[in-house]
Amino acid sequence: MSGVGELTFSRVHDAPPELLFECMTTPEHLTRFWGPAGTTTPLDGIVVDLRPGGAFETTMVGADGGTYTMRAVYAEIDRPRRLVWIEPGVEGGMRTEITFTDLGDGRTEVVTHQTNVPAAYLSARARAGFNTSLDRFDAYLAEIHRDRRES
Repeated sequence: MSGVGELTFSRVHDAPPELLFECMTTPEHLTRFWGPAGTTTPLDGIVVDLRPGGAFETTMVGADGGTYTMRAVYAEIDRPRRLVWIEPGVEGGMRTEITFTDLGDGRTEVVTHQTNVPAAYLSARARAGFNTSLDRFDAYLAEIHRDRRES
């Protein structure tokens, strides 16, 4: 297949795998961080049917008001270790696999591996955008920690 590739992003988050998995699979959490900097993902634009064959959809809204909808189907769910979805509408059926590895000290390594990635998603700009979404996730996790300490 021409014009497709692979991407891998790795990040260590200061949270246990259970919390990270919950954040990645609950609309009330996803709305707080999903998407690159400069976008929002309204709660009414998120669908999570957390089962193999279930729908996973997000509609991000850009600063200019434009929308981008991601439509995927969950392929595998191994709570809290692994989450796999496929975007059948993306050329080649882009596959995203997220693994959550408990580092044993309250931190978790999260590896996002994507295959059948269209060329447009492989650009430096697209990769940088994905990294800003990981930054937003880190900031949201820090907020959760702060709220828990204060309560």
